Amino acid sequence: MRDPYQILGVAKNAAVADIKKAYRRLAKANHPDQTKEPRAKERFNEATHAYDLLSDEKKRAAFDRGEIDTEGKPRHPGFGGARGQPGGPGAGFEHFDFNLGGGGGPRNGAGIDPADIFSELFSGGRRRPGAQARPVRGEDVAAEVTVDLKEAALGGKVRVTMPTGRTLDITIPAGIEDGKQIRLKGQGQPGPAGTGPDFAGDALVSVRIARHPLFRVEGRDLYLDLPVTLYEAVLGGAIQVPTLTGTVEMNVPAGAGAGKAMRLRGKGLPNANGTPGDLYLTLKIVLPERTDGEFTRLMQEWRDKNPYQPRRDMA
Repeated sequence: MRDPYQILGVAKNAAVADIKKAYRRLAKANHPDQTKEPRAKERFNEATHAYDLLSDEKKRAAFDRGEIDTEGKPRHPGFGGARGQPGGPGAGFEHFDFNLGGGGGPRNGAGIDPADIFSELFSGGRRRPGAQARPVRGEDVAAEVTVDLKEAALGGKVRVTMPTGRTLDITIPAGIEDGKQIRLKGQGQPGPAGTGPDFAGDALVSVRIARHPLFRVEGRDLYLDLPVTLYEAVLGGAIQVPTLTGTVEMNVPAGAGAGKAMRLRGKGLPNANGTPGDLYLTLKIVLPERTDGEFTRLMQEWRDKNPYQPRRDMA
């Protein structure tokens, strides 16, 4: 193995905190679960080996004196500047065994375990003293489901097939907006082998609202072009109006012209705070499909006696 100081990029008089910081940077950049670069695993193992040696006070001192090599093995007298002692090769030298398993063996002399470093790397720096490294979670998966406007407004259950092949029944909360995501904990890819459901990834389901044949959606409000007859517009009266929750009755004032805007409060989409939007109506006068001579004569008489200019503001 190369010189451990060179591997970690620290000076020979570096403090333990600086050694740990350098190792954290290299381990995070080269961990197999973080990158697929071909030589990353080799660099990761090399950095871990170097850190294990230099973070241990006894091993580091022995290495600096030339008593052990980069593998932690005693040097043969006469090689590498080692100071031999009577009693045969390696006599008087302490033998150091590495524990790179990360969690199963004893900690090194400095009381720092690489497993604790991993725990910090993959848990946002939060680590309890003595905590073991947590396995990396499985990957999240994404899917999309389309619901109709009524399902989005009132909520309900829909079935969605995930990229994993699983079919799930998910609950659509009342009043969900187009494009919102629903997170299903533990329904993504499984975690590493040997881990339980707590390490599975999540499923992220994006909800799309299908276009409605009657209503237009703007925020929490709904808009509807409401057809009315000529006589309803002239004479006024009660008419039936469709809403997402059923038909309601509304009074049209006499003489209501085409394009008149009206509002039904609380008949829009529900909101998380309990205040629903409104339903806005625009009256559209519809002539009868068939007319007779009397109707035509009536319109001619009205034109001749009471002409008016509905498009005067458009000139």
